Amino acid sequence: MKKVTLAAPLLVTLLFVLSASVFPTFSLAVPAQLFGRDSKKDKTRLLTGKVLDGGDNPLPNAVVYLTNTRTSAVKTYIVGPDGAYRFPALQPTIDYEVYAQYNKRKSGTKTVSQFDDRQQVYIDLKIDTKAGSK
Repeated sequence: MKKVTLAAPLLVTLLFVLSASVFPTFSLAVPAQLFGRDSKKDKTRLLTGKVLDGGDNPLPNAVVYLTNTRTSAVKTYIVGPDGAYRFPALQPTIDYEVYAQYNKRKSGTKTVSQFDDRQQVYIDLKIDTKAGSK
């Protein structure tokens, strides 16, 4: 009967484990960017813009509504004196609809499409504030 020795495979495994702990950068020799984008900032999108009247003046205290078209969840943002709004951390694989409201008047609805691959999207929302219009 022939004896099977496990010493050689065990020794190789032990050397591999020890070398990995002594030289941890050995396994990271290939740059991370070769394996695709993996940082958190690359996985979300940012939507910014301004709420403006017909003369391109900011409309402070307007409310911006952002709707996730997949879940119908709505987020809101009350703009400051400069009319600017900001929605960070949007999922790139979901369509969003955005519009603004000011003194019972609405802007048109704009869409942020999942097929638009920009990480930062800028959309101005215009509201006609003239007394005779709706």
